[in-house]
Amino acid sequence: MLHDGNGWAAGPDGSRLWGKLGAAGLLLFAPGGRVLMQYRAEWTSCPLTWGVPGGARDSHETAAEAALRESEEETGITADQVRVLGAEVTAGPFPADPERPELAGGWTYTTVYAVADGELETFPNAESLELRWVPFDEVADLPLLPAFAESWPGVRRRAEELLRGVPEAT
Repeated sequence: MLHDGNGWAAGPDGSRLWGKLGAAGLLLFAPGGRVLMQYRAEWTSCPLTWGVPGGARDSHETAAEAALRESEEETGITADQVRVLGAEVTAGPFPADPERPELAGGWTYTTVYAVADGELETFPNAESLELRWVPFDEVADLPLLPAFAESWPGVRRRAEELLRGVPEAT
């Protein structure tokens, strides 16, 4: 059902995480070693930080479908403009919190790796203050969303492995 994943889930140390069924984001690469980054609006979770387009996963979706849907909503880039290379859970699962039974448990975040043929034109929605193609080596220099910053070393290693077999991706 569309948008049935919208809602909060229990996170570590008393935090709340968006997506009661988990969340997924699209790590999208273009030739020249650039990755599409999103500067998050003031009203979003973890505002004024950089991350990748993504959001709550609905019950009928795979992680890749959720990441592609959210990316289209937030950037205007459609699924037919990219090629998915793989996906992996990069945060969670986090258990339910008995002190906060209204929050879902089992939350995970899946990073979906994809490549585009070039730096596609983007059309940010209200969730983005800016969308920018950032050189791969400069991603860690941005004020990153904390969870993304924590996962970045492993995400970067996995991305480099996946991109080795893609002509002109880096």
